[in-house]
Amino acid sequence: MLLRSTAAELTKLARRPANWLMLAVGTALGLTFTYLLPLAGAAGAAGAPNSDRGLAATLPDQLVGNSIGGLPVFLGAIALVIGVLAVGTEYGWGTWKTVLTQGPSRLVVYGGKLVALAAAMLVLVLTIFATGALVSTAIALSEGSPMTWPAVGDLVTGVGAGWLIASTWAVLGALLAIGMRGVALPMGLGLVWLLVVQNLLLGVAAPLLPWVNDLQLGLPGSNAGSLVASLGASTRSPGVAELTSPLQATLVLAAYLLTFTTLGGWLLHRRDVL
Repeated sequence: MLLRSTAAELTKLARRPANWLMLAVGTALGLTFTYLLPLAGAAGAAGAPNSDRGLAATLPDQLVGNSIGGLPVFLGAIALVIGVLAVGTEYGWGTWKTVLTQGPSRLVVYGGKLVALAAAMLVLVLTIFATGALVSTAIALSEGSPMTWPAVGDLVTGVGAGWLIASTWAVLGALLAIGMRGVALPMGLGLVWLLVVQNLLLGVAAPLLPWVNDLQLGLPGSNAGSLVASLGASTRSPGVAELTSPLQATLVLAAYLLTFTTLGGWLLHRRDVL
């Protein structure tokens, strides 16, 4: 039953144009912030943005950090939107009753959605890595720079870390959609948190208030930023700062993923879907 629900959810995700748009936007954003801006800085005047990073930041040996550096904020926002759409549209279209009267229980349908979201997040992360590899290869060839790639173990670790972060944001989106039974409000609140609140906590409140500095060490965004920073992401990227150890960051994110998953399943099981 779970396999059939997962196959159905994968079909819905693949046939929804918005998901492909989100993938294209995420890829474009990733390439812009990690390759185009450093190149523009290297080619521009001495005071241009990212000029100190320059060409070296775009070469293949920086692939892991470049690929996952956007996940704490803007690529994380893409993952959250996909999670909201996967669940929230069932409320907007009134299709929950249709799905649930076909036989599978709520938790089986929910499990199928989560497995499908995990697959979608893996596709997102692998796409970012693949496009980054192509662009960095082209840059290295055009500049005559050495073609040095990260070790296989580093690539696997980077993909795994990116998958964990993206899945955490996607499941948070699904939880918000279940809790608010829709799309617009959970998407808006999730994006405000990702793009505004957590950056204000990191950049403004934490340096001024010790208790906020302590609080942020347990938040998913801060731990996501710490994890990608430990794997080579530039701390100039939004939300990226090495505040905790890689082990703590991984454990905290895994705990949030489990918590979001459990809360979403409990709410869907206990509450009316209408």
